[in-house]
Amino acid sequence: MEWWYDPRLSYQDNVDRGPFGAFAAVAPPPPSTAPGERFLGVPVHAAFGIPAGPLVNARFCASAFAWGFDVNVYKTVRSRATPAHAHPNVLRVDAPGPLDHDRAMQGLRADDDYARARSISNSFGVPSQDPDVWQPDVAAAVASAGPGQMLIASFQGTRGASEDAWVTDHATTARLAVETGAPVLELNLSCPNEGTGNLLCFDPAAVVRIVDAVLSETGGVPLILKLAHFRSADGLAELVGATASVVAGYAAINTIPARLLDLAGRPALPGAGREVAGVCGESIGWAAVEMVEQLSRLRDAGDENFVIVGVGGVMTASDAQRLRAAGADGVMSATGAMMDPLLGCAVRGSG
Repeated sequence: MEWWYDPRLSYQDNVDRGPFGAFAAVAPPPPSTAPGERFLGVPVHAAFGIPAGPLVNARFCASAFAWGFDVNVYKTVRSRATPAHAHPNVLRVDAPGPLDHDRAMQGLRADDDYARARSISNSFGVPSQDPDVWQPDVAAAVASAGPGQMLIASFQGTRGASEDAWVTDHATTARLAVETGAPVLELNLSCPNEGTGNLLCFDPAAVVRIVDAVLSETGGVPLILKLAHFRSADGLAELVGATASVVAGYAAINTIPARLLDLAGRPALPGAGREVAGVCGESIGWAAVEMVEQLSRLRDAGDENFVIVGVGGVMTASDAQRLRAAGADGVMSATGAMMDPLLGCAVRGSG
């Protein structure tokens, strides 16, 4: 197995020792020498890269840039150190065909047969180093981007004693991220490990409060909102209507929540509260396309100019092209990129 995030190891082992596989080696020269697109007004080789999740530190980010992934997101940071869920975090999920929400919650088989994986679990929680550690590391990741490349910093707030404290923590963390030199921020509103039905992106009033607080602290740095899959078109329209005039764009989707079971029908992931985990990979591609199409229609109807980043189910360059055709200005791949280090080069070459 040549994955560059090694699911057989703990999250901390990957942070300390990774990346692995091809990403640990010297990258071949990617195709194209001149930026051919613009993303948020910045020239990039291709508006394609890796979303928040697999890029756990600056070494992973630098390797992703070297292998031709041009718009990459540093894994979500927080205002205080937070541990990852216990190992394992990534399992192969047996989910052939499009995975709808109802089938996902009926229970899916999950195991460690990584060689056959096309969809995987995402069960990390939202681990973070202390800002004293991650700030210089994010700065190093920003510096590792070459001409025609961009590093985006993902962040989220940590719940405190009150909603006011929670809102303030989002703003504080955003300010800390801006101090690293990150040119774009992504606010994670869709973590599948901190509740599924009551994700922050489904609460427009709370999102507006948080976005206002974040923007007041970040001095005009573009802000992208990371969304889950909305089963309600009206719910998505409400969120976009409340935020489109102030944010730079939306990235969708994160994962689809599913109940994961082992061969004996028991929860596949250890520990309380992990019976349901996010699933990403090939089986959720339909949901990414649907969300991009809906966001594109809302953009046109409202005469808005926000960017749309399509994420989910991108295993090949053709999958990336499908999201672009649906209306995405940029595309990202986590599972596909983890399995195929040449995916970035393939997308560059297909443009």
